[in-house]
Amino acid sequence: MTSTRRRMLGVLGAAPLAAGTVLGAEGTARGDARADRDTRSPGPIPEGLGPGGELDRFVADLAARDAFSGTLLITRRGRTVLSRAYGMADRRRDVPITPDTLFALASVTKLFTAVAVAQLVQRGRLSYASTVGTYLDGLPAEIADHVTLHHLLTHTSGLGNHQQAPGFEETAATWTTADQVMDGTLDFIRRMPLSFPPGAADRYSNSGYHLLGTIVARVSGRSWFDYARERIFRPAGMADTDFVTAPRWRRDPGIAHPYVKQPSGERVDDVAGRVFIGTPAGDAFSTTSDMDRFARALLRDKLLAPPFTRTLLGGKLPLGPPTSGPPPKDASPTGPSPTGPADPPPGGGDPRPQATFQCYGPIGVVLADRWTFGHGGGAPGESTGIEMFPDGEWVIVVLGNYDQDTVRPVVGMARRLVAVAG
Repeated sequence: MTSTRRRMLGVLGAAPLAAGTVLGAEGTARGDARADRDTRSPGPIPEGLGPGGELDRFVADLAARDAFSGTLLITRRGRTVLSRAYGMADRRRDVPITPDTLFALASVTKLFTAVAVAQLVQRGRLSYASTVGTYLDGLPAEIADHVTLHHLLTHTSGLGNHQQAPGFEETAATWTTADQVMDGTLDFIRRMPLSFPPGAADRYSNSGYHLLGTIVARVSGRSWFDYARERIFRPAGMADTDFVTAPRWRRDPGIAHPYVKQPSGERVDDVAGRVFIGTPAGDAFSTTSDMDRFARALLRDKLLAPPFTRTLLGGKLPLGPPTSGPPPKDASPTGPSPTGPADPPPGGGDPRPQATFQCYGPIGVVLADRWTFGHGGGAPGESTGIEMFPDGEWVIVVLGNYDQDTVRPVVGMARRLVAVAG
């Protein structure tokens, strides 16, 4: 049995091993002609990260055991270190996953929303300190007059997840246009009470990021979708990235279908009942190559002026150590709690995080005296993760079409190997 709510966000799955692709350190990520080439040497590549190394063998084993289905890309300064693709994008039509396959990004989409807000702050159109009511009407006073953009970006607003509101699933299933998705979701958020006073605690909030995207649209005079295409995807050279409608998702062989594991162990294609289109909170569609371009454009100040890139990546809210038990719904698989695995990944686990922060979008973690900034997402049939190391310009992207958290071991091992590489 499937639900509309659970389809809103996510990425990953596992299917029989269908394809494996590798590029060595001298290759470049596909489509680099659309981005600035880096003539610097990528430097020595740790043995564990290259073809045939520890990570490569680990992912191949997961895929062989039907525990991973998706794509992996690791780059350094734009040069490909390792590229892999495993599993099936569409089992019924016998379409394998390739490095060019599009995946639903789940909450990795929130990185685009955070960048859009920062761009408008840079232009003087928004202020992080302003309340939501400055830009949107029709919200209750407890939200309009007290919740700021800072609260929304750091998940400290007191808002939760509109997908869990009574009647949301049934109503969302009737939406057939992007406007209906954006406006209909906002209507549900308007009726949601705060679970705590703004700033008093933190709670992962899809509703907060939907409000941010709605504010971007109102202030810019563009639809959220057009703004993201024109101001983020295009400048970053992300030619394949977009917000895909559910009808296209069902028919396009280049888009991975979400496969949801049943109690019996069977994996079922769950694409049929997905919401019409993603939102600022989740489910843009992209490839590993495009997400690598996004990361490099962000780190190289191509999307924001340097002070605003630093502001977006700066730590705003200290986060606690990993906890035991499952992560919250749609938590990122890329960092410590609430965004990382409680159990260490294979191969010895991460170096112990020295500090962890919620930034304006990503989670910032200090590992082995090095910053890494990441985000992830997941839902039934979807699991994603991205990590960016400014020191050395390492980028890790893992996208999949099995259930949430299935990319976590892969991201965890890759992050550990990069962190200790120096």
